[in-house]
Formats: sequence, C-alpha cells, structure tokens
Amino acid sequence: MRDFLINNLPIVIISPAILALLLLVLPAKLRGVKEGIALTGVFANLVGAIYLYGGNATFEMPWGGFGIDFSLRLYHFSAFIILAASGFAFLVVLYSTVFMKGREFAKQFYIYLLFTVALVNGAILANNLVVMLFFWEGLLVTLFAMIMTGGRGSFPTAVKSLVLIGVSDLCMMLGIGMTGYLAKTLAIDKIHLPLESWGIFAFIFLIIGAISKAGSMPFHTWIPDAAVDAPLPFMAFLPAALEKLLGIYFLARICIDLFDFKPGSSMSYLLMIIGSITILFAVMMALIQKDFKRLLSYHAISQVGYMILGIGTALPIGIVGALFHMINNAMYKSGLFLTGGAVERQAGTTDLNRLGGLGRKMPVTFTCFIVTAAAISGVPPFNGFFSKELIFDSALESGTVFYVVAVLGAFFTAASFLKLGHAAFLGKPGKGTSTVREAPWPMLVPMIIIAAGCILFGVYNPLPLNNLIQPILGTMLEGHNYAGLPENWTLAGISLVVLVLAFLNHLYGSKRTHSGLGAADHIHYAPVLSTIYSRAELKYFDPYVVGMRLVNGVSKLFWWIDRGIDWFYGSFIVWLVQTLSHAIKKAHTGSQAMYVGWTLAGVFIVLVVILASL
Repeated sequence: MRDFLINNLPIVIISPAILALLLLVLPAKLRGVKEGIALTGVFANLVGAIYLYGGNATFEMPWGGFGIDFSLRLYHFSAFIILAASGFAFLVVLYSTVFMKGREFAKQFYIYLLFTVALVNGAILANNLVVMLFFWEGLLVTLFAMIMTGGRGSFPTAVKSLVLIGVSDLCMMLGIGMTGYLAKTLAIDKIHLPLESWGIFAFIFLIIGAISKAGSMPFHTWIPDAAVDAPLPFMAFLPAALEKLLGIYFLARICIDLFDFKPGSSMSYLLMIIGSITILFAVMMALIQKDFKRLLSYHAISQVGYMILGIGTALPIGIVGALFHMINNAMYKSGLFLTGGAVERQAGTTDLNRLGGLGRKMPVTFTCFIVTAAAISGVPPFNGFFSKELIFDSALESGTVFYVVAVLGAFFTAASFLKLGHAAFLGKPGKGTSTVREAPWPMLVPMIIIAAGCILFGVYNPLPLNNLIQPILGTMLEGHNYAGLPENWTLAGISLVVLVLAFLNHLYGSKRTHSGLGAADHIHYAPVLSTIYSRAELKYFDPYVVGMRLVNGVSKLFWWIDRGIDWFYGSFIVWLVQTLSHAIKKAHTGSQAMYVGWTLAGVFIVLVVILASL
C-alpha cells in the first residue's frame, strides 16, 4: 500500500475530490450518506497520510509548457504537514456529524470540505510554483463557499475574505513570476536566490501571500466576522488549523529553501515587525470581546504572530519554535473552537453575557477547555509553553523589543482566557442554561484527542521535536537539539511570573466589576486605550472597510464629475446655444447699414490678429 501511494502521489489529491463529486450528485435527502461519505473520505486520507509519512518521492508529468510541469514532491516536511492536516480534517468531520446535523447547507459543507482536503494536499506536495499557485487559488474558492454554508447572511463576510485574500494572492502571483524569472526555473527544490536587488521584491510579494493565508495582519479582518457567520467547524478546520499549517509551511519554505534568508537582514527585521504587530494588536482585541467565537478568532490571528516572529529571526531555535508552535496552535486552537461549538450547540449561544456555570453541566467540555486554554496561554507543562519559550529565546537574541512584545502578548493571552473561562464555565448559570447537558460523544472525542495531544506534546516534547520538527532543518541545527526542558531558565521564570501577573490582574478586574466578563474592563476603558478601542470597534483600522470607504469616496467623486460633464454638455451648452441664437436672431433687424458695420468690424479684427502675429 505504501509503495503504491508513494509511486502514485496524485491519488491523495484525486481521491478526496472524487468523493466530493460523488457527494455532489447524490440526493441530499439520503440520511447519513453525506456524513458517511465525508467520514470515509477523510479517514482514507488520514490512512494514506500515515502510509506516506517517512517516504521520499517525486512525480512529474508535462503540463503547461514553459517550465510549468505538474511536479509533486514528498519529503519529510510535506509529509508531516499532510499528516497533521489529515488528522485535523478527520476530527473536524467526526465532530461535524453532530454539529451540522439538520442544517440547511450541511451537504454543501461536506462537499467543500472534501475539495479543500484535496487542494491542501496538492498545495503541500507541489514542487512547481505555478502548480502550487493553482491549488492555492482553488482554496480561495472553497474558503468562500464554506463561509457561505453559514447561511444567506454570511455573503458579505465571504466577499470580504475573497477580496482580502485575493489581493494578497495577486501579490503572490507577481512574486512567483519574479522568482521564476530570476531563478530561471519554477521547480521549488531548485531555487535558492540571494536577497538582493529584485530578489527582495520577489521575497516580499511571496511572503504577503504566505502570511495572508496564515491569517496575519493586515489581511486578518475577515476571520472574526467568519467566526460569527460561518459554521463553527469551519473555524476549527480552516482558519484555526489548515490555513495556519499551509501559510506557515509556505513561509518556512520561502525563508529556508527559496531565498538566502539570514539573521539581522532587513527582511528578517521586516518579518519580526509584522509578527510583533500581529501578536500585540490582535491579542488586545481578543481581550475585550464578549462573544466566545470572536474572542477565539482574534487569538487565532495573534498566535500567527509568534510563528512569523520565530521564522523572522532566521535563527534555528526560532524556526524550530515557530514550526513547533504551528502544530501546537493548530491543535489547541482547533480544540478551543470545538469547545466553543459544543457550548453553542448545547446552550444555544456563544454570547458570554448569556452564559455561565457551564463547567458543572459540561464537565468534559470544560476539562478540554482548561487544557487547551492553558496550552495557548503557555502554562507548563503543556505544549504551548515549550514552543513559546523557543520563540522567546530567539526574539531576545534578535532584539529586546521583540521579546518584550512577545511577553506582553503572553500576558494578554492568559488574561483573555481567564476571562473567557470564568464567564462561560464558572459563576452563576446564565439565562436559559439550566437545562444544558454535556455534548454528544462524536463532539467530545475530537476535543479529548486534541487535549491529550496538547499534554503529550508538552510533557514529552522530544516526540514532535525530534521526529517531526527538527529533521526539517537538517544541517541548519548544527547538531543542536532543542527538545526537553527550556535552555534558558531565566526566560522560563519570567514567563511564569507573567502568568501569575495575568492571574492577579484577573482577580483585580473580576472583583472590581463583580463578574468574570468584566475582568478586563479596567484595560478596555483605560485612558487613551478606550479611544483606540472604540475606533477599532467602529472598524477604523479594518483595511477592508477603509478600502471600501475609499472606493466609495472615489466612486462618488467620479459620479459627481460624470454628472458635471452631463450637465455641461446636456444643459449648459444647450442653454448657451439657445441664448446666443436668440441674441443673434434679435440682432438681425434687416438694417443694411448695421450689416456693413459688422463686416467692417470683422475685417478690422482679422487685420489686428494678423498684425499681432507678425
């Protein structure tokens, strides 16, 4: 089986797509069929990914000419990402069999999900930049379609995601064209350009596409909207897991393989600045949210900043930490969204004002939330603690300011999840939650597996680091092993102090407002911050909204110009001609002497003009 798959790599792309087409033609009324086909498809995909892991193979066939061959490459990095993506796809579909039951667009959701799996496999395996772009752009279509399965009200959010990611993808197309021209090839494994002259522009355009797919600022604002409008399994599947894996995978390949990316370079600082801004601004927005899903969505953005920061250092410890954080984030962020989905299904809402006391009624969900929230907050011995410490170490080595921003992000992350956990699971029961029960087992199993993974990858981090992450860098590690306990105990100690401060901050805020939901109000309504927050909530800093306002303003300007031109030719000129005609008509009195006078005056004017021009 393994040899067959390795020798026929396109099968892992074709198989999910065929099942999606089969599901497309089957009647929607057949009970259990769509769930069965979707589960079969993602399970077969997971089994195939397990067989492929550890293998090395290439597949090539002529495709578009001009160096555009249908080229696929399986090696350690691509096999690892496919395995991770396949695992998340299976867990999300298992979860969705209950969550999506009875929903209007459930069949379409499974169809688009299977197509997404096929496109992700293609994008990861692609060894030609144009082939990779083909699958990459296909994901833009399924992203739009999956958001639309949230209902008719989700159309504006779907369009917003299409515009924001579409603009970044146009930049990536330009970067691919420039890279292919400079390298004289489109084969990814044969490109390694210096970061100089036009290579810098090619690098910038490519990273725009990569960080946008990962959900970084400033291409992020569709994610909080999708958290409200799209089905929750979508949030656990694409923004929380697959797009993080795919975007960071491509960013890592850009920096490790395609370009000579070095510490201390201008491009290194550019990435670290983008990562730092994404960490801080997104987590500050997460802190003030009062909806379970919107709070998680801002953290999905913030955590990308840590990965970009780690890769941006160009240091082996930072890249290892970023890739470790990539898989860790996909785990605990998917787990958190799944707990949010369980709350939404059982309580009927994710509005934190209406929740409370769910910890007693949903003990398994609450336990999974505690584990995944602790992991994302960097609490030892969970997986997020170890990946963040690696990134902290590399950030400090690259510049104190980057380390300070990363630590501030950790403080606000912990504060956010203390607020969320307190508001949703502790305190007094909310209105209408008296009859809430634990979620069904198909929803609990994925959460339990992910929570267990967060513990395993933390307590025994050599398992992912030695077997999944560090082999990607090969000789770049220079024999160093980052598995095990943190190397810098001073930084680890500072991280623990930050967590304690976040807890004390929560105690102060909750006592001050007598509620867990108001635990961050003293930050939200602090001088200066309150003004910034109010403008942020009015979307003054949303590039899509700002862009649309600019487009509308320019459109109105051109509309008035168009109306002005119409008035000039349609009204003013007509009036002028009519007025002059009327005046000339009146002037024609029949007097011969007057006509002779006009003639002489005209001759005189002509002579003056001729003499003036000599």
